Amino acid sequence: MDNQYDILEPLKETTEQYIKATIELSKLKILETITNVTTSLVAKIAVVLIFSMFLLIFNIGIAFMLGDYIGKTYYGFFIVAGFYLMAGAIFHFFLHNWIKEPVSNLIINKALQENNNAEHTLL
Repeated sequence: MDNQYDILEPLKETTEQYIKATIELSKLKILETITNVTTSLVAKIAVVLIFSMFLLIFNIGIAFMLGDYIGKTYYGFFIVAGFYLMAGAIFHFFLHNWIKEPVSNLIINKALQENNNAEHTLL
């Protein structure tokens, strides 16, 4: 009876170590995927912020230019604001899914791509 216990004990320890290693590996894969997706999104957000700053300053310039043509500076700002109100309404009512779906797909594809890359490096 002791002989069976002696044989099963190393098997039990090896199985426990394997399970612990598998869990740790899964945690590291998830962490790598989250890190890669996050850094990719941060880079894209940085580009969007820089482009947004350009658009802000450009629109202020257009508002002043239109205001000079019309004769009252604040009219230029009203015109630019009205343009963005209409563009926002169009985006909200017609193009919301056009923007939402590609962004969601980008995040999912990036996560799956990183997960596949991690599996290939382990093989």
